[in-house]
Parts: sequence; structure tokens; C-alpha cells
Amino acid sequence: MRTILVIFALLAAGTAANAGSTSPVSYDYPWCVYGGELGASGDCSYQTREQCLWSASGRSNVICKENRRLLFQQQAVPQQSVQQPRARRRQ
Repeated sequence: MRTILVIFALLAAGTAANAGSTSPVSYDYPWCVYGGELGASGDCSYQTREQCLWSASGRSNVICKENRRLLFQQQAVPQQSVQQPRARRRQ
């Protein structure tokens, strides 16, 4: 009986450890709630500004802003320059 209790206790501890170690899903949607308990990285799981504002409503010390990571990625992508067609050489 004691062995069964020990096995169940170990299984419960292992399950609790796995549940606590999972990282939250990270989304890169255009709108984020920053501040408060969310810190500098924020919660960027909102597709529209309205969704973000609804989530921030009633929470103290938070603000809705555009996702900084997406803005940075858009700036980092080089714009394709329009190339002029090359003149053909005469042979």
C-alpha cells in the first residue's frame, strides 16, 4: 500500500512539474498590451486594436500599442529596388 502511495505521489509531482514548465504561446499579432504584470515584452495576441483595448480595459497600468517586434521586422526587410533593364550590347 505504501509503495502505491509513493508511486502516485511521484506521478503527481511529475505532472505538476511538467504543467509549470510549459512556456506560454507567443503570438506575433499586430497589437500588444504592455505594462503592468506583462512587463516590457507584453501580450501580443491581438489581431485588431479593438481586441487589444477590450483586453486592457479595467486593468491598471497597461496600454495598447502596435507590436514593436513586427515594426522592427518590417524595417529590417530591405525594400526591393526597381532595377532598370540592362541595355543589350551589340556584338
